[in-house]
Amino acid sequence: MTTTSAPLPPPESPEAAAALAEANGLRQVGVRPTLREYIRSTWQRRDFARTLATSNAIAENQNSYLGQIWAVLTPLMNAFVYVLIFGLILKITRGQENGVGFIVVGTFMYRFFSESASGGAKSVQKNLNLVRALHFPRSLLPISTVMSNLASLVPAIFVMCVIVALSGFLPPVTFGGVDWEWLLIVPAVALLYVFNLGVAFILARVVERIPDLGNLLPFVLRVLLYASGVIFAIDRYIPNETLAAVMGYQPVAVYLNLARQALLNEPNIPLDGTMWLFGLGWAVLAFVLGFIFFWRAEARYGRE
Repeated sequence: MTTTSAPLPPPESPEAAAALAEANGLRQVGVRPTLREYIRSTWQRRDFARTLATSNAIAENQNSYLGQIWAVLTPLMNAFVYVLIFGLILKITRGQENGVGFIVVGTFMYRFFSESASGGAKSVQKNLNLVRALHFPRSLLPISTVMSNLASLVPAIFVMCVIVALSGFLPPVTFGGVDWEWLLIVPAVALLYVFNLGVAFILARVVERIPDLGNLLPFVLRVLLYASGVIFAIDRYIPNETLAAVMGYQPVAVYLNLARQALLNEPNIPLDGTMWLFGLGWAVLAFVLGFIFFWRAEARYGRE
């Protein structure tokens, strides 16, 4: 003989219903959590972001014969085109001891930024079915996008270092045949990664709200490519000192400079503590503002 518990009496008021729901761990749908709860929930589900990033990285080129090799071939071919046209034909890198390395480092690092920005902008839109079907912090979507691009960058960095080495301008040898300054590529990429997260948060909310802005993003990224010194040194082609300083210390240009400080033995790109402080400041500022900006619209994502 089985016994069943008697149903609970209905609450006497909406306040009582809310208290009963809270006591049983239920939450109101479509309500933005507090910032602290949101941060904790995002951290607790970090494995979900990693899994989503891995699946996105694998799916990116799964229908091609070369598969994940394209993650290296694409920036490599871009760098080859820029080196051929701007470095060898137009000689726009004159004044650089290693013009090939200068363009290659700039191209590889800028692609990490541009792919993170464009992918982050579409991260909520292209996952609307997932957003509407499951309850999870939507911040995981831009995070997974940038993580996927970072996973693609890692093997590309090794290729980038090999090209710099083969270009014939190795930094001074210190220990183990490698200059310690090469190790600075790790914090340089880490700072750019954090900055990319902030940009992805901002663009994800903006484009989700106004999809037409996503169509303008490629043009903005193209302008940034030329305004950030990917192909040429800003201080050599911008005669106005104020404008050159503004362009040289804007975030993307800063991170390209940090990567070049690490990998190139260029007299005009020495180690610069001020530039590293700018890199740290831009990363923290973009991440904090971007995360809060994205969180404020959390309850609206995926809703008509």
